[in-house]
Amino acid sequence: MRFVHQTAEHPLTLAIDVGGTGLKASVLGHDGSMAADRVKVATTYPMAPDAMVAALTKLVEPLPTADRASCGFPGMVRKGRILSAPHFVTEKGPGTAVDPKLFKAWKSFDMAAALATSLGMRTKVANDADVQGAAVVGGEGLEVVITLGTGFGTAVFMDGQLMPHLEIAHQPFRKGETYNEQLGELARKKIGDKDWNRRVRQAIDCLDALFFFDHLYIGGGNGTRIHRDDLGDVLERITVVDNSAGILGGIKLWEGSAPTA
Repeated sequence: MRFVHQTAEHPLTLAIDVGGTGLKASVLGHDGSMAADRVKVATTYPMAPDAMVAALTKLVEPLPTADRASCGFPGMVRKGRILSAPHFVTEKGPGTAVDPKLFKAWKSFDMAAALATSLGMRTKVANDADVQGAAVVGGEGLEVVITLGTGFGTAVFMDGQLMPHLEIAHQPFRKGETYNEQLGELARKKIGDKDWNRRVRQAIDCLDALFFFDHLYIGGGNGTRIHRDDLGDVLERITVVDNSAGILGGIKLWEGSAPTA
């Protein structure tokens, strides 16, 4: 793709959502509406950084030319660099052994710079839960976002402003395992939706005790599996959001409400 200089008053944004099972993208208008149908391909493993950049570049080829790009990535991201990539350092995907060569390749990889070069446009990269949260928060009080998919993601906002990202997913949760291990897709498949929902409720209670959140948003591919009856009195402070927010939040990276630092 060639470099496109921003000349229009309302630029188009190429929004990319990197997931453990799928890579998705669309082009957004200035109001966040999709200017093209979403494109998606399955995530393959092993996935080195250069392979990821190549896959994303090929994925977006059918989309209209944009002025700038954003990318939500499932890991710790700081100033466009990948500090952790738990899905992609593994040999065959989540739940498999870590490949030392992939671990080294992903650590401090400048994803923003690599995508900017490959896509031919200015690019920002941030944690995927932060990006999704930017699309759905109401902007009042302390709001927490969790994403339930291949893994477990979180984002925290205060009066609409993104707080520094915390990798709560990799903190101890129960029975010596992390939130990611207990609530990710592998765990859900192993124990079934009923027991998995009980764990989700326990995780929500832990987050409420930690943040005293005013509102909680639940997104991700498994957000629709939530049993509302299991949420009890906290239900009135919870909203389940569509998984498309992972793309729609991409424009927020360029509007200041979801900083990439």
